[in-house]
Amino acid sequence: MSKTISASITENRAAFREIFSPDKNYDIIERQLEIGGHPSVIYMIDGFTDAGVLQRTIQFMYSVKPEAMPKDGKRFMEQLLPYGEVGILTDMEDIATAFLAGITCMFIDGYAECLIMDCREYPSRGVQEPEKDKVMRGSRDGFVETLIFNTALIRRRIRDPRLTVEILNVGRRSRTDVALCYMDGEADERILTHLKDRLSSLQVDSLTMNQESLAECLYKGKWFNPFPKFKFSERPDTAAACILQGSIIVLVDNSPAAMILPSSVFDVIEEADDYYFPPVTGTYLRLTRFATSFVALFMTPFYLLMMQNPDHVPQWLQFSLVADEINVPVIFQLLIMEFAIDGLRLASINTPTMLSTPLSVIAAIVLGDYAVESGWFNSEVMLYMAFVALASYSQASFEMGYALKFMRIFLLIATVLFDEWGFFLGTAVVIAAVACNRTIGGRSYLYPLIPFDWKELKKRLFRVRISHDYADKK
Repeated sequence: MSKTISASITENRAAFREIFSPDKNYDIIERQLEIGGHPSVIYMIDGFTDAGVLQRTIQFMYSVKPEAMPKDGKRFMEQLLPYGEVGILTDMEDIATAFLAGITCMFIDGYAECLIMDCREYPSRGVQEPEKDKVMRGSRDGFVETLIFNTALIRRRIRDPRLTVEILNVGRRSRTDVALCYMDGEADERILTHLKDRLSSLQVDSLTMNQESLAECLYKGKWFNPFPKFKFSERPDTAAACILQGSIIVLVDNSPAAMILPSSVFDVIEEADDYYFPPVTGTYLRLTRFATSFVALFMTPFYLLMMQNPDHVPQWLQFSLVADEINVPVIFQLLIMEFAIDGLRLASINTPTMLSTPLSVIAAIVLGDYAVESGWFNSEVMLYMAFVALASYSQASFEMGYALKFMRIFLLIATVLFDEWGFFLGTAVVIAAVACNRTIGGRSYLYPLIPFDWKELKKRLFRVRISHDYADKK
């Protein structure tokens, strides 16, 4: 399709109509007019164009006199095009890409250039606080599906000329806009170069699932390691803070989340609330989240180990063992509850809001007293699984929550098959899965624990004062 356009309006119209078929596509608008005695045509996509801006521009075009018409499109753009975001294209493939992105294209007879105007107005929702990344204190705005709004939310927070936002197109058919946001001079140049090379060389038709499709293309690591390689956030304040710390933010058009690179396990577990409270409170919240994640991973496997070896349980822990009759083996009770919790979660997502409360009541009854009285479950197992279910919601990252879930199920199966050896072997596998993981930059997933860096580790574990960090950099 690569072809240089002609100075003839008839040929340009024919080429444009051959590509886009405005007579078939009802949302592609072809507006013919005369500018300064020259036949002209404007193409736009209905729903992508600010009608008010375009109307005022066309009104001005009608006032242009024949003697005022310049000799070429560049001078026309500089002298007579009354709009800020304008440009010139000469290759039909570039014109087609810009047009499908919502750019208004104008051809004037006698000019071998296409004049483009960026008067786009994408359909979008408000920048309200995201449902998943809520905070108790702090900003209440969030990313949306429109890329330009997301970059504006970041620039609003970082008024530094070194903030760089580079745009790339990914996908042979979708040509999805992907933006790289970083601080020039602070981001890791090696990772940045690697990202640009990977994005430029990606051979995919489209990013069907937005950032997930992009993440799977960028990271060719082992698929069976469930721990997330990227951190996602729908909060612009989190994205801005990460940029100031030297991270690279990847924004994908049509996606309301930012991909933060590189990300270690400490980055994934962090939350915005850690910084919206004083250092002592923030440290407590962070350490509580770490401890809750650790307990949620090992609680039910360790309980199963205790049930299989009651003679090894200290006297002061004997009360925690199941005292009633066990009709269903404990391992099956635990696995059934693991899958039942996910089933209820999926049901709550797909349940209309007006029915969510009745569903919660029914689920509480069925999985509460009735489930215990029927003999399917023991009350102790229900208690520990209830804690695990609640603990999973302490993670802001869905990916990390499910990674811990998969590892917990693996530990349960290893423990029931090989008893004590299975528990310790499973624990070793979990540690290896975390330790052998790598970020997209090749750094250890456990940095700054491995390799050990006490100064950085202290910042990951304890919430330090932001002003001190800034003073140190100064």
